[in-house]
Amino acid sequence: MKLIKMSHSCVRLEKDGRVLVVDPGGFSEEDAAVGADAVLVTHEHPDHFDEGRLRTAMEANPAAEIWTLKAVADQVSAAFPGRVHTVGHGDAFTAAGFDVQVHGELHAVIHPDIPRITNVGYLVDGGKLFHPGDALTVPGLPVETLMLPVMAPWNKISEVIDYVREVRPRRAYDIHDALLTDLARPIYDRQIGALGGSEHLRLAPRDAVQL
Repeated sequence: MKLIKMSHSCVRLEKDGRVLVVDPGGFSEEDAAVGADAVLVTHEHPDHFDEGRLRTAMEANPAAEIWTLKAVADQVSAAFPGRVHTVGHGDAFTAAGFDVQVHGELHAVIHPDIPRITNVGYLVDGGKLFHPGDALTVPGLPVETLMLPVMAPWNKISEVIDYVREVRPRRAYDIHDALLTDLARPIYDRQIGALGGSEHLRLAPRDAVQL
């Protein structure tokens, strides 16, 4: 499996000539989902879900499909009849040849006065990779590669470190990093790397690694 990091929380996975894209939102590249055979969306916030990017991908590949939670599916199902699948915690499915399990139900708390929305994470190919969306969801299964929401309005670095410790992945790659300046990155790298207990890694947008 090849992992390609796009901007912010978007990642592309390639295997056997097929492409799975997670969270092509408004902070990611315009073509982030182009070429996808399947798209997964974790929740409705615009930095993770952008209808224009989905529309571009779906029009480029008439066989492409979307898997997402109800809040997003309700917004796009009419535009792509028969191609949008609603999922929730505990579901399992196959998308573009990838086996996917759904974990989690709610977005992390931003502030007690802000109502929580739904959010799901996706465990791919039996734990080869886990993308939690905007939550610190622990799937309760072994994870080789954790996509780590490193900097957000809803987290602090101590929570990020404790999350890595609890999931115990073999490696963690940063996502949700569009708000993190280059000046601050070494601080996060040093503290998460030293205290998380797992290999902590970072990819620039469009960089790729084999998992």
